[in-house]
Amino acid sequence: MNDTYRHKGLRKKLVEEIKRKGIDDKAILTAIEKIPRHLFIDSSFLQFAYQDNPFPIGHGQTISQPYTVAFQTWLLKVKRGDKIMEVGTGSGYQACVLLELGAKVFTVERIKALFDKVKVFLPSIGYEPRFFFGDGYQGLPTFAPFDKIIVTAGAPSIPTALIRQLKVGGILVIPVGKNDVQVMTSVTKTSETTYETKECGMFRFVPLLYDKEK
Repeated sequence: MNDTYRHKGLRKKLVEEIKRKGIDDKAILTAIEKIPRHLFIDSSFLQFAYQDNPFPIGHGQTISQPYTVAFQTWLLKVKRGDKIMEVGTGSGYQACVLLELGAKVFTVERIKALFDKVKVFLPSIGYEPRFFFGDGYQGLPTFAPFDKIIVTAGAPSIPTALIRQLKVGGILVIPVGKNDVQVMTSVTKTSETTYETKECGMFRFVPLLYDKEK
């Protein structure tokens, strides 16, 4: 698992590109500059690992565009020690960014092959969130409440189960939409029964999978 000077140089260029697109949070940029994204990508895409683009990771899923990862992270307003649930582990890249920011990460994946792969891979490069195999629509009620929740796939609506598992004052960041393009939505829980939403631009995500019998 080589991380060469060339890789590090390409990450610096990637960070500069993300800065040009409006992300100026130093902690987020430092995390992206540190994490070896090329290790998360299939060997056939290695030459593109530090382009600001998403790439397939198998099973109909993708590793998100680095700018999108940075933008969702910025919307979360992560504080060190935050307890964060991630719905959709995927490659594990987003979880690593949150860990670099000092969060306690609980990450849920419902595709077994991806879950099995990432559960071995992330610890091998020094990142150890708490891994869960299951339906992200249901969240992790046993471990709730969470300071923050991030969803890394497009949902047709905001799952009520996730709102319930958020602390009052907490933030949920989720792409919402029934089509190929979704509206990035920031949800702040204002009381046990109310929340406020803010639309934050159009993005493209794979759909959030769920267990249809539930």
